[in-house]
Amino acid sequence: MSVNLFDHPFLSGLFGDDDVAALFSAEADIAAMVSFEVALAKAQAEQGVIEEEDAQSIAAALSGFKPDMDALKRATARDGVVIPELVKQMRQAVGGTASEKLHFGATSQDAIDTSLVLRLKAVALLLDQRLEACIAAFAQLNENFGAQPLMGYTRMQPAIAITVSDRIAAWCAPLERYRARLANYVADGFAVQFGGAAGTLEKLGEQGGAVRTALAGGLGLSAATQWHSQRDRIVEFADLLSLISGSLGKFGQDIALLAEVGKEIQLSGGGGSSAMPHKQNPVAAETLVSLARFNAVQVSGMHHSMVHEQERSGAAWALEWMLLPQMAVATVASTRTAHHLIGQIVRLGG
Repeated sequence: MSVNLFDHPFLSGLFGDDDVAALFSAEADIAAMVSFEVALAKAQAEQGVIEEEDAQSIAAALSGFKPDMDALKRATARDGVVIPELVKQMRQAVGGTASEKLHFGATSQDAIDTSLVLRLKAVALLLDQRLEACIAAFAQLNENFGAQPLMGYTRMQPAIAITVSDRIAAWCAPLERYRARLANYVADGFAVQFGGAAGTLEKLGEQGGAVRTALAGGLGLSAATQWHSQRDRIVEFADLLSLISGSLGKFGQDIALLAEVGKEIQLSGGGGSSAMPHKQNPVAAETLVSLARFNAVQVSGMHHSMVHEQERSGAAWALEWMLLPQMAVATVASTRTAHHLIGQIVRLGG
């Protein structure tokens, strides 16, 4: 076993996904936080808060910025967040008077939350692509076998005859709905976080709203007012992740049950057994069930993370860091595994 099986050297082959795991690497996180700082400087220059030359100096100096990761680790253990040390290192890289304008009016949570949202938006786009591929694969499966008869089951008992098309519709229809919800999120659900020390942008005065709007535009995010203690959007996205993996888990469970009987389905490329070479285990189907159940457990923790004390919580905030990346990897891995499983179905129904 492993502390984190999603990036384990061999268990990640079953449960992980390289494409989404890369979005939650330390390098991706820092790159997104640097993007926030550069975009903030440009937005403030546009609104006359800082000089254009200072914004250009910040952008140029940070274009090839490489942090001291060991120093970040030590400082995070002390400060509870990475930003104080990261900003210190960035200011050293910028140098001169421009360094004083870096991170002006912002707080640690602004950079960390915006980094998260930038990467969650990338997760949403990746999920949409994967779901589209699964839907197309289900359509092909329906074309191949949809008219074939299939026994319908209610409460695990044989009920009445249905068609393969009826069962595929139950697998596929939720995925269409999730794509619509993801599209809404991409259009309007991922908002920049910029509120300053306590959400009031006190250092920017009347220019605060305009800077926030310009910052959001520069990063391709929506420009909602500060939300650092309002975690409903983040938790709602976690709910959607669990729904997606849950529906794919239902598909996996159905396939595993069909494979148990074996008369109405034939799968290619099943998993081997060390003791029984003749077996073809429905590994992909079982994996979908495990990932669905994993996310169903984690999503309750995400709801606990909504309870932020007053204007900022260290404890509830950190709970998100522990849960949400793994939920994202589990969900995207589910789409990969589901698409693979659909392709393994050689015969269905009849």
